[in-house]
Amino acid sequence: LQIKQSTSTRLASCESLVTLRQFRPFLERHAVDVAIIDVPWNGFSQAVQIGRLAEACEINIAPHNYYSHLADLHSLHLCAVLPNVRIMEIDIDDVPWKGTLVTRPPVVRDGHVWLTDAPGWGADIDERVLREHPWPRPGDAGGRLFYGMDPGQMTARPR
Repeated sequence: LQIKQSTSTRLASCESLVTLRQFRPFLERHAVDVAIIDVPWNGFSQAVQIGRLAEACEINIAPHNYYSHLADLHSLHLCAVLPNVRIMEIDIDDVPWKGTLVTRPPVVRDGHVWLTDAPGWGADIDERVLREHPWPRPGDAGGRLFYGMDPGQMTARPR
């Protein structure tokens, strides 16, 4: 709360929180102007609960998302069910095959993302594309870890 009170700049935060219980004090104390919700990490139903609590506290939300188009669709569905969405993040600087990972990637037109009328999340995962671009797990032979590290560079090694 001290940070918010010390500046006239609108404060967006909470993207690393994962439970409603963690969000509650920030929302009830109005410690943020925009609560950032990470839908893939929170899960859709919990993200809705967090968004509803934020709306009851008269605080806007912004889905945090730098993942795949499937995660874009999760965030887009959250935006469709909550009245207090300020903005939705989409990562456009990604691998060149990102658009082929799902059968119907989100459509961005005139600064808006359009929800499809397809069932479920609005698209299916293209399993062929997944097989063409495997993501090595930590500890896999020759597999790289986050930040370009290989297993030999880690302090704690996976079992």
